Amino acid sequence: MARYTEASCRLCRRENLKMFLKGDRCYSDKCAFERRSYAPGQHGQNKFKKLSDYAVQLREKQKVKHVYGMLEGQFRNFFAKAEQRKGVTGENLLMMLERRLDNTVYRLGFAGSRDQARQLVRHNHFLVNGKKVNIPSYQLSVDDIITLKEKSRKNEVIVDNLEGAARRGVPSWLQLDAPNFQGTVKALPNRDEITLPIQEQLIVELYSK
Repeated sequence: MARYTEASCRLCRRENLKMFLKGDRCYSDKCAFERRSYAPGQHGQNKFKKLSDYAVQLREKQKVKHVYGMLEGQFRNFFAKAEQRKGVTGENLLMMLERRLDNTVYRLGFAGSRDQARQLVRHNHFLVNGKKVNIPSYQLSVDDIITLKEKSRKNEVIVDNLEGAARRGVPSWLQLDAPNFQGTVKALPNRDEITLPIQEQLIVELYSK
């Protein structure tokens, strides 16, 4: 399946959830979800029929895929790895998604959205422990240091994002050193700091069929 290329706001409306896919626009009066919170399409304002258990599980998986900007194959691979680890599979999955390099760049405030963070990573704007890494799905570990390259520090988009990062806040498992354009992974992600209403157990049930 190809990557979704249509309006991101339609995804929020379809899931009936503000997923903050468009950066600062999501915090403004221009947010399409705030103006039209019903589903897109001709029958979007009609009440939905009761969904089957399978449909509910599928919608939850689609929601998480859209939040983290992943394709089906990538998501399945992450789930398979999460399943092999000790602990609760659903929580393992979310913690692995949080430790993706593109998500961490977004969480630190260098990017206004995960989609923008993915582009910045692919265009070689960041170093991890002093080495170039341009793989958005790269898994970070405790004590890893993410640094913005010297030549990218005058990029107006990134500078503006950092100035607006205070609005979102930085999770406790990360430490931002804004003057030096770097962040550090201080600990493993905490499930409680994922504020979006995600029911990861539904995804586990879906893939267990």
